[in-house]
Amino acid sequence: MLSKSIALLLSGASLSALNAPILAQDADPALQDVIIVTGSRIDAATKLRVSPDAAPVLGNDITLLTARTPGGARVGNGELSGQMQFRGLFGERLNLRVDGQRFASGGPNLMDPIFHYAPSPLVKAVVIDRGVSPVSAGPGLAGGANAIFKRLAYSDDDAATFGYDFSLSGRSVNESLATGGVIGASTRDWRFNLLGSWEEGDDTEFGDGTIAGTAFERGVYGFSSGLRTDFGEITLDLRRQNTGPSGNPPFPMDIIYFDTDFARLGYSNSFGAATFKASLHYTDVAHLMNNFSQRPAPPAMRQRATLADATTRGLDASLAFPAFGGALTLGLDGDVAEHDVTITNPNNLDFFVSPFPEVEIDRYGGFLEWRGALAEINAELGLRIDQNSFEAGDATAGPALPMGPRNLAAGFNNAETSGDEATVDVVARVWSNPVGGLSWRAMLAHKQQMPGYIQRFGWLPINASGGLADGNIYIGDLTLEPETALIVEAGFDYASAKAYLRPTGFVRQIDNYIQGTPFDNTVGVIDSPVEMIAGMNGDPTPLRWANVDARLYGFDFDAGYNFDGPLRIDGVLNMVRGERRDIDDNLYRVAPPNLTLGLTWESAEWSATLEGRAVGDQDKVSRTNNELKTGAYAVFSLYGDWQVRDGVRLSAGVENLFDEVYRDHLSGYNRNGFGDVPVGERVPGAGRGGFVRVSFSR
Repeated sequence: MLSKSIALLLSGASLSALNAPILAQDADPALQDVIIVTGSRIDAATKLRVSPDAAPVLGNDITLLTARTPGGARVGNGELSGQMQFRGLFGERLNLRVDGQRFASGGPNLMDPIFHYAPSPLVKAVVIDRGVSPVSAGPGLAGGANAIFKRLAYSDDDAATFGYDFSLSGRSVNESLATGGVIGASTRDWRFNLLGSWEEGDDTEFGDGTIAGTAFERGVYGFSSGLRTDFGEITLDLRRQNTGPSGNPPFPMDIIYFDTDFARLGYSNSFGAATFKASLHYTDVAHLMNNFSQRPAPPAMRQRATLADATTRGLDASLAFPAFGGALTLGLDGDVAEHDVTITNPNNLDFFVSPFPEVEIDRYGGFLEWRGALAEINAELGLRIDQNSFEAGDATAGPALPMGPRNLAAGFNNAETSGDEATVDVVARVWSNPVGGLSWRAMLAHKQQMPGYIQRFGWLPINASGGLADGNIYIGDLTLEPETALIVEAGFDYASAKAYLRPTGFVRQIDNYIQGTPFDNTVGVIDSPVEMIAGMNGDPTPLRWANVDARLYGFDFDAGYNFDGPLRIDGVLNMVRGERRDIDDNLYRVAPPNLTLGLTWESAEWSATLEGRAVGDQDKVSRTNNELKTGAYAVFSLYGDWQVRDGVRLSAGVENLFDEVYRDHLSGYNRNGFGDVPVGERVPGAGRGGFVRVSFSR
């Protein structure tokens, strides 16, 4: 139970402050949280707190930072493949962006979730939408987040000003290195910076040995530029990301490469009190994974290499102007995403199959969003309507495949694999002006989410699960309906000279929630071609993606108190419950209750932090998905931060001080067959290790 973990955590002599969210100077606390990753020390616009901006180096995945926020958690599928969870929802249900850009991931198992493309040395801040995303940020069933890259800003004069923002960090627990940043110049009329990063690491150690197959490498290079003219501002961002061989123990295969290109061209201009913005963007992902290069190779006949690619083309335009006592924004946007996946056996040219053949998903939408004051109450009201279309090409199966898969391919090709669907999002937020440091807030939303291409078009029973990494075999359903959520939340923000508190209670009622369900009513009896093929692939009880009825509800908050002197305590508590409404069962893969507490000693130039994180057991698991329960644990870390001089910062610390062996409920199950983690067990968290980071900026 969580109470046991809290008691264990509180037995520590002192506890750390979190480098938890601090609010940016231009952010409204009712709408956003902001995690400052690197850069200069700032004060929160709401004066909630002043926090060291250099977060502890816990790994190379920024979802390790988003998991430290109210409502946050992390689905751990590898050092570079973690997914952000928010109030029990994750994957494509979240409206995630990288530097404002939405795009399709390349891997059918989400080895490259959206934040795979946001290396921490290049990220300036992560902006988290509180509750749900505004309609102007795009569709999405739950909340959202935007990882904002470092870039040089325009300067204040005509002479070129040079600048840079660079960091170098290392961790002993996996002998990893991460370095990168930006360098460039700017004037009042133009800006230009190069960007680049490199990260690599070996297998991660834990208290009982080595988590084999967790080595990784990733590199990024590109540039960002802007030009101000009498006709408006033009921006251009280009970058290339190459992820090299990287292990993914919870998946049946490992990353061989992700070669990904990003391009975005933007334009903005002001016409009196009105502002027009538009952009075009493009992303292309090429991906290879296999089951024999970075883990014990199976026999030649069972070796597999999968090629996948995804291309996204998109556009958006908006016009904002004063109206009805506030600001009204009208916008149009859309994107076209293309996916193609082919499984091969490199030892047999006749073995090939396309489980997701030439899939195309188009979305075009429009929105209006008004933000202003109604007497003493502030409000944000938004409406979005999207027209979605989808189609798939013909599935292919090589002559080396048995008749079963070839017959399923023929059945898929004879089915109706195209369609259209309209979705509607409505969001209403209200919040009061602070009175005596107290501001109330509430939100009501109707949100819809289209089925993913994995869930709709998966005609072949294989392990592709869109990132669940649970060892189950899934098959899709061409008749899936969009998920529809009615969301209610309420809370308040309180801040005084010594304390802050931001609690939120929420309920998400979701119709047509998509989850794996038994393929038929005779579970364990192989009486269909699908179950026969699934049995040949190691799972005679396949799951079918289906619409069910669900509910998620819970409570979360962050809070802190400044004692007399340079001492303060901070904490984040998360509690979320997920349950089926159509049957007596729990939702699958929901984070257990967790509490992070800390005590920080902070002076003008340095701070020291001792942090404890307690996670409760999770026994509210899905029987339908054969989900295993997990026990409670507590982990402590120690870290510090020193402003050496202007523009130079040093951070160092020790994670998992007592070398606790723990297994997070959202971690996947080991499948790589070597190292010190038995096959079928959850992949444990990292053991005790030190870290150091130095940052330079100008």
